[in-house]
Amino acid sequence: MPEPGLPVLPELHSVLAGTAGLSDAEPPGGGPALLDAACGYWARRGLPTRTGQVAAAPGAPALLLAVTAAVGGDVLLPRPCTAWWAPQARLLGRPAYPVPTPAECGGIPDPYALLETVRRVRDEGGDPRLLVLSVADDPTATVPPPESLHETVEAADSEGLHIVSDETWLDTLHDPAATVRAGPAEMLPDAVTVLVDLAGAFLPPGWPAAVARFPATEYGSVLRARVLDALTALGAAPAAPVAAVAAHVLGEPAHVTERARDCARVHAVLAAAVHRVVLGAGALCLPPRAGRHLYADLGPLRGPLATRGVRDAMELEEFLSTRLGAPAPGGHRFGDDLAALRVRLSTGPLLGSTTVERVASLTALEPLELPHVERALSIFESAFGDLCVDAHRTEPLR
Repeated sequence: MPEPGLPVLPELHSVLAGTAGLSDAEPPGGGPALLDAACGYWARRGLPTRTGQVAAAPGAPALLLAVTAAVGGDVLLPRPCTAWWAPQARLLGRPAYPVPTPAECGGIPDPYALLETVRRVRDEGGDPRLLVLSVADDPTATVPPPESLHETVEAADSEGLHIVSDETWLDTLHDPAATVRAGPAEMLPDAVTVLVDLAGAFLPPGWPAAVARFPATEYGSVLRARVLDALTALGAAPAAPVAAVAAHVLGEPAHVTERARDCARVHAVLAAAVHRVVLGAGALCLPPRAGRHLYADLGPLRGPLATRGVRDAMELEEFLSTRLGAPAPGGHRFGDDLAALRVRLSTGPLLGSTTVERVASLTALEPLELPHVERALSIFESAFGDLCVDAHRTEPLR
């Protein structure tokens, strides 16, 4: 049951149409126009970048797969983490070790747990070399405080780990003025590769494109060369039409930045509304700060869920997806414990089921007042409200 996509900007259709006559394929790693645009994108964010530090691929999974192969060794991941990270390590036959996240956020491992995990893995004969983290996290929608991120980066550096920072959702902060935007590459530039997936945050999911920025060091040059070799072996070159559109959005023309601001504003409003519903039912959920999802822990509602045959994350996924009429993947899909009653909720379906409804949602000053948004949110309220009522019924008498 896929989520409905956002309406594609007419300007992007125009760029795509203008590539109809292109006959030359993009080289593995991306062509000059795309790499130049990526350099400009990072330079505007305080990370001066040369084209020799950048590589592009048809999608973030292919790019992470190439980086994982190039770095070698075992992989460390925060728990929970983005659903597509771990499969890249498994495909290469590399162990991927989960590390608990701090209480205040997701996306990064707790620094002390990271050190403990690295030492345990080495004691058992493993070879941890790569840490993948996110500073605007999917699934938890959190942004780690700079001090927490710095502690994690220092811990990783002390153990000689290379860091891949997935910053796909960093341009979707719900309240940019109140959120400190910081990335590991600013703290430890010689040991961090930055990865941005353009499909989803900037482009439709069916237009796969991703870019990576490598350190401006000798090791960074070697790593990029290995990544290009891997992408060549995979035949993973960006499609020329998609590369042209990717270069266009990385240039951040006004219509792209305006859409990004509209999306962030509306998803922030919707996420806050869903967050209130989840907390009102007695479940747990960190406040969403970025992106288009929330990560809810329904452990406090285990009793009423058990009466409905829901005892683990897989059953919770099936139960809520049916009740909400929209995907609600369980925490097990993000590397979390199957027995934990955790689920990722999406704000995307609240925008509407048709292009007209979604456009209206993105342009509304008060999206919660739109009839189709009210209807969709009422489904959330009903699903969680029923569980809340059942929880009160099953409370023991005092």
